[in-house]
Amino acid sequence: MRPAPFRGAIPDALLYDLEHDMWVKQEGSEALIGATAYGIFRAGEIIGFTAKPKGAEVERGRGLGTVECAKTVLAVRGPISFVLLAANEDAEERPAILNRDPYGAGWMVRARPTNWEAECGRLVDAARYRAHVRRAEPAAEFL
Repeated sequence: MRPAPFRGAIPDALLYDLEHDMWVKQEGSEALIGATAYGIFRAGEIIGFTAKPKGAEVERGRGLGTVECAKTVLAVRGPISFVLLAANEDAEERPAILNRDPYGAGWMVRARPTNWEAECGRLVDAARYRAHVRRAEPAAEFL
C-alpha cells in the first residue's frame, strides 16, 4: 500500500533550504530556524529533539542537533552558518510540538547568522519550495 501523500503548510513569510528541508525566518540580526512540515513528513513523526549547546558555531550543512524518529536518529542540518543563541527548550522537552506546529512553537533554534550575505541566495521562497515538494510528491496538498 502506497503511503498517503504530503499534506501540510508551507508559509509564504519564510525562506527555505531545498537540500535539508529547513526554514529560516530572519528577525533583525537574528534568525529562527526549524524543520519544514515536508521534512518532518519525510522523516516520520519526531519523538525526540536535541540541539547543540548555546554558543555552538554551526556551518551551513553541518548538524545543529538531532531528531529521533520511530526508527532512526537523524542529524538536523543547518540551512545557514550561525552561532546558536538559544535552543527551543519546549521542543526538547515536548518534541511532539515539532510535528504539530513546525513553523510556530516548534522552531528549533534561535541563531545569529555568520555568513548571511553569501548564503541567503541559496534559500528559496515558498513558491519555489512548494514546486520542489510537488516534484517529489505530485499529489501533495498545501494547506
